Amino acid sequence: MESLPVFLIALVVVALVWNVVIYNRLVALRNNVDAAWSNIDVLLRQRYEEVPKLVETCRVYMRYEAETLERITELRNAGERCRQQSDVSTLGTVESELTGRLGGLMARAEAYPDLGSSDQFQRLLARISHLQDSISDRREFYNEAAKIKNTRRDQFPDLLVARAFGFGYSPLFEAAPEQRESPDIGALFRS
Repeated sequence: MESLPVFLIALVVVALVWNVVIYNRLVALRNNVDAAWSNIDVLLRQRYEEVPKLVETCRVYMRYEAETLERITELRNAGERCRQQSDVSTLGTVESELTGRLGGLMARAEAYPDLGSSDQFQRLLARISHLQDSISDRREFYNEAAKIKNTRRDQFPDLLVARAFGFGYSPLFEAAPEQRESPDIGALFRS
């Protein structure tokens, strides 16, 4: 009779330890996702600071490309809002279009020899290109961290603890559907 309370106490202790271990594992995974997002956030902020400088430099030379420059500015502002709100889903779409528009701008810049030979333009272009490459690399890390966290969160028995403590889903930073297709290089040069 006395062994039953000891057994129940041992069972409760094991259940508590099990919950603590799972909870701590989920916290570590959530923190990895947050850190990966912070790395992207820093790069996005830097790129969004560089885009207005690039647009202003181009505006001096590309008087007839006002619509393109305005759309890039709009996308930069929309991306900044998404970044500040940590809206990863919408940010992926905005980033896809911004990347495409910047690529088109770079292709059009060849039609303006004075712009292409501008040192400031070349430096800004190189800086933005480097930031875009870095963002792509960081997206991979973020998506991997989110995938691992989401998988653990959805697996039994972790899902019991995840639901009890409100561990939410981490959205993936995905490309827009049109960015998944092969680019029409010819169209960039015709624009």
